[in-house]
Amino acid sequence: MDKKVLSRDGTPLAYERHGDGPAVVLVGGALCTGATLAPLAKALSDRFGAVTYDRRGRGASGDTVSSCTVAREVEDIAALIRACGGTASLYGMSSGGALALRAAASGLPVDAVAVYETPFALHEGRGEERREYTERLTELLGQGRHGDALELFMALTGMPPEMIAGARRSPGWAGMEAIAPTLAYDDAVMGDGLLPRELPASLPMPVLSVAGGASPEWMREAARAVADAAPEGTYRVLERQTHNVDAAALAPLLEEFFGNGGTG
Repeated sequence: MDKKVLSRDGTPLAYERHGDGPAVVLVGGALCTGATLAPLAKALSDRFGAVTYDRRGRGASGDTVSSCTVAREVEDIAALIRACGGTASLYGMSSGGALALRAAASGLPVDAVAVYETPFALHEGRGEERREYTERLTELLGQGRHGDALELFMALTGMPPEMIAGARRSPGWAGMEAIAPTLAYDDAVMGDGLLPRELPASLPMPVLSVAGGASPEWMREAARAVADAAPEGTYRVLERQTHNVDAAALAPLLEEFFGNGGTG
């Protein structure tokens, strides 16, 4: 990340622009940094100015923990859009998709929005699971138990216990612990976990909602529901892809969508 911009509250945000075309801001999900989406940005860079950034509290960006809210993260995206020419399209991955949708709904100068597997629940049972997760996450982070908070999050995603144990022994665990407090930010973006249908319904711009064909059925259902709720929504499935989507598989779809003014 070779550039920085100040958000409204003074938080410095590290970002990088890949390419010189129309701006597309890429919003990562939980535990992601700008580097996570760099392969996708590079794949888009021939046609777009794909912007990766470290969300506050991650990587080379600063943080203002006492005042971090969803509104602050929307202001972060606003600062990036201003730095990249005043208008942009948005792409959000996982919970970053929820943030992208909320930013677009806030009235920012956004041309189009694409999201990949934003993990909203459609049924009250999963909503209850999210509420229990929020309570426990808040408790663990309040106690400084960042490793346990990571394990809780991984369990929420469906990761088996043996894989969680292996992750805890991995060289990358310390880096994840360092940004574990930002799990609270993603939790806030997701709200109660249930799809707020009024959110996509309020968007005046084209919306593309994508899911992987090899992902769980509930994720595909949620992705379709986001598109169905949006006035100009499109739902697409990438066959053989999972939540860990391959940039090479996703980039052509995004190029078509953004390149056609959100009608691809």
